[in-house]
Amino acid sequence: MKNVTDYNFFEKKMYIYPCKLHVNDCMSREKEVTIYDLARKLNISIATVSRALADDPVVSKKTKKKIADLAQEMGYRSNNFARNLRTQKTNTLGVIIPRINSYFMSSVIAGMENVATSEGYTLIISQSSESVEKEKANATTLFNNRVDGLLVSLAYDTDSLAHFEPFTKKKIPLIFFDRTADHRDSTCVLINNLKAAYEATTHLISQGRRRIVHITATQKRNVYIDRLQGYKQALADQHIRFREDYVIVGNLSQEAGADAAARIRQMSPLPDAVFVANDNCAVGCMIALKQMGIRIPEDIAFVGFNNDPVSTVIEPNLTTINYPGYEMGQVAARNLIAQLGGASGTRSTNTIILRSELVIRESSASRKPTS
Repeated sequence: MKNVTDYNFFEKKMYIYPCKLHVNDCMSREKEVTIYDLARKLNISIATVSRALADDPVVSKKTKKKIADLAQEMGYRSNNFARNLRTQKTNTLGVIIPRINSYFMSSVIAGMENVATSEGYTLIISQSSESVEKEKANATTLFNNRVDGLLVSLAYDTDSLAHFEPFTKKKIPLIFFDRTADHRDSTCVLINNLKAAYEATTHLISQGRRRIVHITATQKRNVYIDRLQGYKQALADQHIRFREDYVIVGNLSQEAGADAAARIRQMSPLPDAVFVANDNCAVGCMIALKQMGIRIPEDIAFVGFNNDPVSTVIEPNLTTINYPGYEMGQVAARNLIAQLGGASGTRSTNTIILRSELVIRESSASRKPTS
């Protein structure tokens, strides 16, 4: 019996021991430093500390520095949560983009960040990964995080904007950029995609090309609808018959470009030009065709879209549409912040069209005459 009693006692001690460690760990955690601690340490009023931390001009620069130095030394952290409750503002802007691993989207975000930082805002960036379900989840998360405004570029398969209704009901400004959709009480920032595609296709025709393939993405999104329409219009204006089999729809990745190249190689007669709705896909298609023995631009000329850095790395360099991503980000963020600070309280519902331009490089050169 003694052995059993000893065993139970030992077991009891083992049970108590970790709890004791946990309590000690909790007790050793340092107390959060408050403005009361700073005021007490400096023997000044709490109101003065509060005003100094808010950069109120009433407090002298010398006192502000003294308080700031002590705050840093003691590890003081401002209570943003409490401040946000008082002001009903978080000074954060939500951003939803389809893909982060895109040079164009990275440029847009850099432009937004530049403007937001200069105006005292921070960005919360989320990625839909081209999924409407993830886009809905991101919208809910940003709404629950009480962002002051929302900037959105839609996913491939988004066919309803109902998940943005909580923002409009709360009068939270909403701006769509690049991939936009008609939505009441919102602003759209984009380029004239129809005009840009028309110029790209017309350029290929001017180089003597008439069998022009267009590689694009789902026709749910405005950018791809408009680029296809511009391509069609350019063909019609030059009396070239539009062919459904010359339109290849994919996800515009480099892999999709390689898949498109396999389809193009099987066409008879072989197309003499390709207009692609982005540069990455164009490069994937070019590389695959070159591996099949197709000469570019002698056999097939190419025009891409976006003017990504990859367009100047591929040989021959890719003719493309310069799409001002950084400027688009700046304009979208500036417009959103202007709506947040608008004295009239009204919200902008206009469409902002940015300029784009055709950048001509070697991939779309005229056929060289045979000797």
